[in-house]
Amino acid sequence: MIEVKVSEHEIRMQGHAGKSIRGQDIVCAAVSALACNLINSLQELTDNHIRADTSSGMTVIEWEELSEPGKLLVDSWLLGLTDINREYDCISFV
Repeated sequence: MIEVKVSEHEIRMQGHAGKSIRGQDIVCAAVSALACNLINSLQELTDNHIRADTSSGMTVIEWEELSEPGKLLVDSWLLGLTDINREYDCISFV
């Protein structure tokens, strides 16, 4: 199960989807791709200053303040995760 926590100044994700063997789990790969895309988009497409830390099974993205475009990117990322969870029931939003 992947645990996702979104608060005013950060996003924390940890865990694995557990839908296949490690390294071949397409659900984990999809969630990871969305997280990497969010980090890259916040850095390249907005003036937001973020700190991102990623490792196997864990992602933390922190900021002081998000611009409206930054908030839109986070909302888009969350929609993607919601759709994945609707199909695979592997994400716990806390």
